[in-house]
Amino acid sequence: MEITLLYFDGCPNWEIADQRLAQIASERPSVTVTRHRVETTEEAERTGFHGSPSILVNGVDAFAGPVAGVGLACRLYATPEGLAGAPTLEQLREAVPDAGHIGYGIAAGAAPGATEPS
Repeated sequence: MEITLLYFDGCPNWEIADQRLAQIASERPSVTVTRHRVETTEEAERTGFHGSPSILVNGVDAFAGPVAGVGLACRLYATPEGLAGAPTLEQLREAVPDAGHIGYGIAAGAAPGATEPS
């Protein structure tokens, strides 16, 4: 399973996401994490970069929503504690299926941490 952390220099939250992804990788030997620095607005538009940090699971943005913009900007995540600059460790665990649960989380088409409309 390939996880890509997309970020840009100056983002104060990408290192938090990186540390949490390292924890996921240590728990799941089949997970590989790579980092990709997005350097220009043009690259952000070309790659569909939804802000920093962005986490791709097998090439798919694990937390993309219908209103996520594209560009060099900081990204916010809805967490149980409120808005934050990176997903929680538990949200990342939900977003990254382990070998025993292929089809869970993002692979099943559900955005991790998403809730049903009221």
